[in-house]
Amino acid sequence: MAFGSTTEAKPAGGANAYPYTKMNFAVSISSQAGEAAFSEISGLDATVDVIEFRQGNAASLAPSKIPGLVKHGNLTMKFGITSSTNFRNWIFSCINHQRAGSIRTDIVIELIDIRTQMITTLRDAATSGNMAWVLKNAWVTKYTGTDLNALQSEVAIETIEVAYEYMDSIPQPTS
Repeated sequence: MAFGSTTEAKPAGGANAYPYTKMNFAVSISSQAGEAAFSEISGLDATVDVIEFRQGNAASLAPSKIPGLVKHGNLTMKFGITSSTNFRNWIFSCINHQRAGSIRTDIVIELIDIRTQMITTLRDAATSGNMAWVLKNAWVTKYTGTDLNALQSEVAIETIEVAYEYMDSIPQPTS
């Protein structure tokens, strides 16, 4: 659609023209199968290093640019404390001074299209039809407990910072 235009562009996908809202999402931790009530997730990002080089016999004085390493920042996840212990067990296994076994796991963050469905349980994002990010080989690098104040009536929120090696998208982008 052109800037300032009053006519509505017709998308090729029909009903898929409306963007997802960011207020409805589900998170699942694969191997730990824990549950948590997440209120905020931030830090989904990827950066591709730029490698500049110039061949000695190049006619141009400008360098050529090629893609280099892909780097991912850490993910910050805020969640309300619940009585579910599996998720907290995974967190504390990551930050414990004595680790037993592998702490790395996959995390799926799924945006839920509220126009077509509501999710009541976590399920396989690959078959849901929703947009999702899969963070591979994730583990907790930082834990921040909740503040306690008897004069406030707020949800107890804890925060974790998660490092991961790479991310995939579901559904896979098409060219």
